Amino acid sequence: MLTAKDITVKLGRKTILEDMNFEAHAGQFTCIVGPNGSGKTTLLRAMTKDVPFSGQVLLNGEDIQSLKPWELAEMRGVLPQASALAFPFTVEEVVRIGLHRGSMGDAQDITQEALNRVGLGSYARRFYQELSGGEQQRVQLARVLSQVWQPVAGGQPRWLFLDEPVSSLDIAHQLQVMAIAKTFAETGGGVVAVMHDLNLTAMYADRIALLAQGRCLAAGTPAQVMTDQTLSNAYGCSLSVGRTPPQGTPFLLPHQAVLAAE
Repeated sequence: MLTAKDITVKLGRKTILEDMNFEAHAGQFTCIVGPNGSGKTTLLRAMTKDVPFSGQVLLNGEDIQSLKPWELAEMRGVLPQASALAFPFTVEEVVRIGLHRGSMGDAQDITQEALNRVGLGSYARRFYQELSGGEQQRVQLARVLSQVWQPVAGGQPRWLFLDEPVSSLDIAHQLQVMAIAKTFAETGGGVVAVMHDLNLTAMYADRIALLAQGRCLAAGTPAQVMTDQTLSNAYGCSLSVGRTPPQGTPFLLPHQAVLAAE
């Protein structure tokens, strides 16, 4: 289980999060949503020990402040919004970074398996900098997956922390990435993802935390959180859940999209 208690984050004189409480369970896909500036990424970064905070974060019952970096690396993998590389690494080399940070050691065969999983099996020898933004994002996901390849190890769940994992992807690859995260949770791991797309969140999330102005406005299942009033209050505009637009206005629902067989 992941438990964050009374999390407060301040940047200079500005308070980004104040007394935030959050929890996520292994075996579930938990999404953090909310408007820009609501503190979604800051909460994720606090829970991954990437920003200073007051309060307490327990991961599998252990206080993350007391864990060494290598201990944390064996328990969870973190996919940030963006990852810049200054040197011309190959795709294969980038993914192998995850192997050295995690507990899989020199199991090099996982590199190819991870790339296959994100649909980049033939990209191993290509240079990372030559890829599109969406392809780079999937390479980074393969790196994180290789770090925590087994969702459960030693009787303890492993965790994926994903910050906007589908932001640069087309619809098919969005579905692919969300399905990977869902499968990781269904096989015993825990997944916490910052999301902007409410439709994809409703499709895949087991639980949602809705943030607004540095506080948690609502938490629960998609049906409990995604109501007209709650979403309208959070985003500051009138929103209607589950209603089609006026006649003649085209729209797409990812619920009706089906990935092509590979």
